[in-house]
Amino acid sequence: MTTLAPPPTSSPSSRHRAAPPPDGGFVARGRRLFTGPAEDPRWTRPGLWAILLAATALYAWNITSISGNSFYNAAVYSGTKSWKAFFFGALDSGSFITVDKPPFALWVMGLSARAFGFGTWQLALPMVAVGTGSVALLHRMVKRDFGPVAATVAALALALTPITVAINRDTNPDPILVFLMLLGAAGLLKAVRTGRLMPLVWSAVAIGFAFNTKMMQAYVVLPAFFLVYLWAAHGSLGRRIRHLAVATVALVVSSAWWMVVVDLIPASSRPYIGGSTDNTVWDLVIGYNGFGRIFGASSSVGSAGNGASFGGSAGVYRLFNEIMGGQISWLIPFAAIALIAGLVLRGRAPRTDAKRAALMLWGGWFVLHYLTFALAEGTFHPYYVTAMAPGIAALAGAGGVTLYRAFREGSAAMGAPPARAESRAWGRGWVLPAAVAASAVWAIVLLQRVSGSGTLYTVAEIVVGVAGTVAVLGLLAGRFTRREGLIGFAALAAVVALLAGPAAYSVSAATSATNGTNPTAGPSTGGGMGGMGGGPGGASGSSRTSGAGGRSMGEPPSGGGSAPSGSDTRPSGSETGSGRTGGGQADGGQMGGGGTQVSSKMITYLKKHQDGATWLLAVATDQTASSIILESGQPVISMGGWSGSDNAMTLAKLKSLVKSGKLHYIIVSSDGGQGTNSEIATWVKAHGTAVKSSAYSSGSSSTTSSSTSSTSSTSSTGGLYRLDASDVG
Repeated sequence: MTTLAPPPTSSPSSRHRAAPPPDGGFVARGRRLFTGPAEDPRWTRPGLWAILLAATALYAWNITSISGNSFYNAAVYSGTKSWKAFFFGALDSGSFITVDKPPFALWVMGLSARAFGFGTWQLALPMVAVGTGSVALLHRMVKRDFGPVAATVAALALALTPITVAINRDTNPDPILVFLMLLGAAGLLKAVRTGRLMPLVWSAVAIGFAFNTKMMQAYVVLPAFFLVYLWAAHGSLGRRIRHLAVATVALVVSSAWWMVVVDLIPASSRPYIGGSTDNTVWDLVIGYNGFGRIFGASSSVGSAGNGASFGGSAGVYRLFNEIMGGQISWLIPFAAIALIAGLVLRGRAPRTDAKRAALMLWGGWFVLHYLTFALAEGTFHPYYVTAMAPGIAALAGAGGVTLYRAFREGSAAMGAPPARAESRAWGRGWVLPAAVAASAVWAIVLLQRVSGSGTLYTVAEIVVGVAGTVAVLGLLAGRFTRREGLIGFAALAAVVALLAGPAAYSVSAATSATNGTNPTAGPSTGGGMGGMGGGPGGASGSSRTSGAGGRSMGEPPSGGGSAPSGSDTRPSGSETGSGRTGGGQADGGQMGGGGTQVSSKMITYLKKHQDGATWLLAVATDQTASSIILESGQPVISMGGWSGSDNAMTLAKLKSLVKSGKLHYIIVSSDGGQGTNSEIATWVKAHGTAVKSSAYSSGSSSTTSSSTSSTSSTSSTGGLYRLDASDVG
C-alpha cells in the first residue's frame, strides 16, 4: 500500500480566504489571531474560538462555588503563609509534613493565590486556564498533521470528555499534568519533523515538570515518545540515538532536581515527606507514587492489593464498567478502530512520514494509559484517566478524518493495482460505518445504564440513536450512490452521535456540585471499592456531592483576620470538615481524630489558648488537619500523613515540640493504638491534661473530624489533651 492521496478540494475561492496583502502591522497580526492564516478554511479559527469558549464555560461555570480538594487547598494556603512550606509542598505553614505529591501544581495555584488572594476562584483559575490551554494545544498539533477538520473534532472531543470537565473544576494536580504532557508531545512531534535536538530537549523538560506534578504517572507516555522518535525522526540512526541520550539527561535533570535538593537537606531542617517510609522523596517515587500504584504494593501502605479502587476491580474491562464507562469510554471503540485502520492505511509510507508518526504517538498514548489504568492493582481514582483523554480525542479526530478520506476516495487514493482495487475499496468501505456504529451503540448502552437519572440523559440517548442511524445509513447510501454531499452530511451526523453522550455528562459535571476529593461527571453509578487509599480519596466512587459541609474548601479560613485580603469569607462556626472518613487505622485507634469531633467552638478555644505555639493542634491524619487549617488559618500537625501510618511523629519529636513551646494540644483516640502511635497515646494520657468538652462546648455545634459520626462530648479517656513544657520529664 502507498500513502493516502490528498483529498480533492473545491474552488479555493469557496473554501479559503484570498491571501491578504503583506502587512506586518499590529492590526494585521491581531486580525490573524481571530481569523487564522489565510490558507485555512474560513471557519477554522472561529470554530476553534467557539470550542475554547465552550470549554472555558464548562470548566469555569459558577467558579466561585468550586470547592476543590481540601487536602491540596490547605497546602496551597500554607504556601501563601510561608515560602518554606511553598517550596516543600508542606501541608501546614509550620512545615511539619508534606503532601504526598511533588509541589509543582501547588506552586502554580499558590502563585495565583499570592497574586489574587486565597479563595475559591483563585485556586480554580489556573486549572481552568490549563484545561482550556490543553484543548488549544491539541488542536494545534492535530491540525499540523491532519488538517483543520481533524483538529476541530479532536479539540471538541477533548473539551467534552466528562472526566476532564470534572477534574478541570477541581484542585487536584491532574489538569496541569495533562497540559505539561501535551507540551512534551508538541516538542516531540516538532523534533520528529525537523530532526533537530532542541525541540526534543524541551519535550523532555516538559515531561520532567510533569514528573514534579504527579511523579511516575508522567512517565507513562515515555515508551511511545522514545519509539516514535527512534523510528520516525529525520537523520541517521546514530544521530537519533545521540539525541535521545541528550534528551534523557534533560529528562533526568528536570525530573530529579527537586527530589535531590530535598533529600540532601537534613531531615531536621525540612518537613517529613508525607507518604514515604524513610522520609525521602525517592521512597515516595518508587513506592507510594510509583510501583505501589501499579502492583498494589507500596512500602508505605503494606502488601499487594492494599489500596482503594474507586473505579472498580482491576481488569481489561475496568474502563467500561458502570463507574468508569461514562467518564472516559465513549470514544474508545472508535479510537481503537481508527488507530488500527490508520496505521494500515499508511503501511507503505516512508519511515519519516509525519502522519504515521503522529498516529503512533497518539496510539501509544492511548494504549499505554489504557493498560496502566485498567490493570493497576493499587489505589485508583476515576479522575486519573483524564490523562488518556488527549490520546483518545486525537485519534477520534485524526483517525476519523483518515477513515473518512479512505472511505470517500476508495482504492484510487491508495494506488492499489487495478486487479485488487475493487476488493480493497469494498473492505475499506465498511470500516468507517462500523467504527461509528460501534461507538454509537456503546453510547446508548452507557446512557441506558443511567436511564431515569434525568431528562438530559434521555434526550442524549434519543440524539445518539437518531444521529447514529442517520450517520451509518447515510455513509452506506452515499457510497453506493456516489453522492459526496450525502456522505458529508452523514459524517456530520456521526460527530453528533459520538459526542452527544459525553456532552450530556459534561454539562452535568459543570452544573452540579462535585466531590473535591474524587470528582466524577454524570449521575452516580456506584462507589466501587472503598477503604484506605494511598492518596487523597476518602470519598466513595462516583459521589456527586461535595461533602464540604457549610464551607467551600477553596474559601479562605474564617478565623479572625487570617484570610488574605480580596477574598470572601464565611462566618465562623460553619462546618469545616470535608465530611469524609479518615484512614481506617486512624479511626481504629491511632493518633488524633479517633472518633473525636473537632468543632468550630473547639477551634475557637484552641486559638484563644494557643499561647504562642507554632502549631494549633496535632491530629492523626491529613484529612483532619487540612480541614482545621482551612477553618482556623493556623498550622496543624498531621502526625500520620494521609492514611495515618506515616512515621512523621515520634515520641521524642513530640516531647521536643512540647518542651520548646511549639505545640500544646493533641488529639488522641480513646482506645490507644499500634506501635509508635500507641506509645505516644500512652505518654500523652499519662502526662497531659485532658480538656473536657464543657470547656469549649455548649449545646450542639457543627464539627469536623476523621469520623463522620457525631458525639456529644469528648471523654477524659480520649480526645483533646493539653501539654506544657513542665509535662516533659
